[in-house]
Parts: sequence; structure tokens; C-alpha cells
Amino acid sequence: MDSALYKTKVTDAFNEAAATYDRLGVEFFTPMGRRLVELAAPQPGQRLLDIGCGLGATLLPAATRIGPNGTALGIDIAEAMVEEAGREAERQGIRNVELRVMDGEHPDLPARSFDLVLGSYSVIFLPDARAALARYAGLLRDGGRIAFTSPVFTRDTFPFLPPMFTELIPMSLLEHLPAAWHPEQLHQQLHSWLEAPADLTAALDKAGFTDVRITDENVHMTAVSGEAWVDWSHTQGMRLLWQHLPEDEAAALRTRLITALDALRENGGPVHIEVPVRYVTATVAR
Repeated sequence: MDSALYKTKVTDAFNEAAATYDRLGVEFFTPMGRRLVELAAPQPGQRLLDIGCGLGATLLPAATRIGPNGTALGIDIAEAMVEEAGREAERQGIRNVELRVMDGEHPDLPARSFDLVLGSYSVIFLPDARAALARYAGLLRDGGRIAFTSPVFTRDTFPFLPPMFTELIPMSLLEHLPAAWHPEQLHQQLHSWLEAPADLTAALDKAGFTDVRITDENVHMTAVSGEAWVDWSHTQGMRLLWQHLPEDEAAALRTRLITALDALRENGGPVHIEVPVRYVTATVAR
């Protein structure tokens, strides 16, 4: 994988999407972030780091829990995301937050300076996430913890999306993506260590962690309509697929998804989708 090109594409995609990211009538990252914070259980006065903080779905509730005597640093490779997260923190009156533009794979931060490292749907997508985990261990104080989320990957479902989408989105469409996102590359980068709990535990052990706990739960995603979900998907990781699909295939997929999602609505109400999410916590082994 060309790591630099991969990061450039991801950065550009999220810079472009920052203004509308997670703000188009769909609830997903916010409830997932809150649940991750519940499981991570930050304590008052602690210092925490959020890798790939986005608009602060995890960072801001965590900052609230550590209180005014704690400090929360959020980093993201996309400058526009950092700017938007800063505005959101100000809007909510959360003042113990610092935000920086930084590559989460190689954070330029002092060793042993955090009590908790968080990463919701971010850490796992780094080009060499397993190597990055070892760097995070070095950033943690003795007894410090890491907590992150991942999709629940299985070989027979469309990557990153709830199982219902496997029947709606042909795997063949992934061939339109850059090479780093083709099925065989995704399997090597993600499934090879995230699909089986034993492999994930082994990766964390090797990175310098112990007491690994893996919890799979459904996040209740809601969307005001099928069209709202599809519009929202243009601001998330699926944006890369939309960008690379031929116009006719993109139009056909849009229609197919909106029709199927609207069929789930009752009496004009919202779309409800259960999304399997894997929550992982571990303690640095020193």
C-alpha cells in the first residue's frame, strides 16, 4: 500500500466532508462514541488522547467526564475536522479540550503522558494500525488504557456497513476503488487481525497491552429517511466509493438504497438500523 497516497485521499475526503459530517439527519457516531466512553470509563482529572477525533463524538463526552482538572487532546489528520470540533467544543462550553492537526499513525507527543487513548472507527483504518498500537502503548502512563471501536468484520458481508447492505451493494463495486480498498487489500489490512477476537487479542499483546476485553454490541442507527442516509454516506468512509463509481452505477445504487431503506420506515417515521460494533479495551502491560 502507498501509505502517503492513502492518507492524502482520506484527508481530502474528510476535509471536504467536515461541514456536513454526521449532521444530515443520521445518528450513529454520537451514540457509538458515548458508549465507547462508558466502557473506557475515564476518571476525573485524567489526561486523555483521542486519535482521529472527527467532530468530537468521543472526545467531547470523554472531556466532560474527566472534568475541569482533566485535559483532553483530540488529533485528526483533516484540518477541517479539527476546526469543526473546536467550534463544537465551544458551542457546548467544554473548555478542557485541545485540538491539533496530526497524523494519528505517528503522533508527535511525549512518552507516558496520557492515562487513556481513545479511537472510535479511526485507529483501525491507519495503514499500519498494529504498529501504531505499540506507539500508543508508549504514550500511556503505567496502568494506562486504550479503548477503540471497530466494525464487526466478517468475510461474507460488505465491509464497514450493517449486514443488510450486503444484499444491496454488490462486492464488485469495490473494484472501482483505489487499490488500497480492494477486497484482497482490505482483508490483509483489516480482516487478518480484526475479524477473529483471538487475532485481535494477539495483536494487542504484541503491541504491549494486557487485559484485553472485546465486546460486540449493536449501535442503534437512525435516519430521518432513506435519502438522508444516502446523503450522509457521502460524508463518511463510503464517500470514497461514491467518488469512484461511474455515474450510471452511482445513480442506480442511490435509487436501490433509498428504496430499500424507505421500505423500513413505519408511518413516515425514521429508518432504524442495528449496526454491529466491536468495542475493545486493554491496559498497557507495565
